[in-house]
Amino acid sequence: MPQATAPPAPLNNGLTIVDGAYQTPPGRASAIGRLLPSSFFYPRLYRNIFRSSAIARRGGYDDQAWIDTSSHILRSLEWVGFKFDVTGLHHIANVEGPCLIVGNHMSSLETGVLPALIRPIKPVTFVVKQALLDYPVFRHVMRARKPIAVTQTNPRADLKTMLTEGAAKLAEGTSIIVFPQGARRPTFDPTTFNSIGVKLAERSNVPIIPMALLTDGWPLGWPVSDFGRLQPTRTAHFAFGEPLRVTGRGADANATLIDFIQTHLRQWGFSGIEAPRTSG
Repeated sequence: MPQATAPPAPLNNGLTIVDGAYQTPPGRASAIGRLLPSSFFYPRLYRNIFRSSAIARRGGYDDQAWIDTSSHILRSLEWVGFKFDVTGLHHIANVEGPCLIVGNHMSSLETGVLPALIRPIKPVTFVVKQALLDYPVFRHVMRARKPIAVTQTNPRADLKTMLTEGAAKLAEGTSIIVFPQGARRPTFDPTTFNSIGVKLAERSNVPIIPMALLTDGWPLGWPVSDFGRLQPTRTAHFAFGEPLRVTGRGADANATLIDFIQTHLRQWGFSGIEAPRTSG
């Protein structure tokens, strides 16, 4: 008789998540790491990316490798003093099948750590700008994860890409992380939060998981935007909300997403919510 094959081992991020929440345990930070956070974190990040790129070039960058890369980024941030406060992951776990995870976009931190939080729960990919697929070294990692690439310069073409490629990803069971604002922003401007995620959710008949985040401890840098001066005294917050179904044209759903984000940002003491613009 043929031997039964063992089920694959569950994906593991090495984090202790309780009731859908993760908080950085005491004692994770190093005194020297806190003293010079950028000087210690970025070399660790470079080594992590080069190692991951080498694995991707060999064709071995699978889901667990992606989680390992992301978990290493999270732990390295904790080592230099960052504290993470993550809630609501059970809402993602409770959704049967794929979903859209839609939220604001503030820094490189979320793109680095979200795979460690979400991929152990569901297959997932990102909507990213096309330029990331051409970055030296990092492009091998990005291409291995087969994201949905948009131009961020041609809204009509980007909408078409989202609705076609996004629907195909969802149909095959892959959830999608969407940042409707496109570029990272140090503030939150509700007027730039477009409805592209809502449109895709309505067309594909999948729920949306609202996501609010505050990651201003990793600010934009100059001349290289990805490498700002770290400020680990600012807690990195992530909140995921209850599943949201899109009805009608989606205006109410988009308003609910914006309200979810603004409510959490205010709760976290963030003062960078931009007021609605008025004419005249």
